[in-house]
Amino acid sequence: MAIKKSGLYRSLGQSCDELRGGMDASPYKDYVRVLLFVKYVVAAFNDEDKRRFPGGRAQAISYLQEGGETVKPTLE
Repeated sequence: MAIKKSGLYRSLGQSCDELRGGMDASPYKDYVRVLLFVKYVVAAFNDEDKRRFPGGRAQAISYLQEGGETVKPTLE
């Protein structure tokens, strides 16, 4: 059964209202922004890992075990 976009948005909105509880919507957006930022940073690290280690996690682990240095990902 396919879900319509409007139904999905309504369901997400209701879920956010339940999580927010009695909190006003304007301070709640600060929490959401932090979560979105963390999601962005995690995605940037994952993209950098995939670029540097196309062999996957095993290749990255062996690189680090051999004394390889860690590198900060570039955030574009």
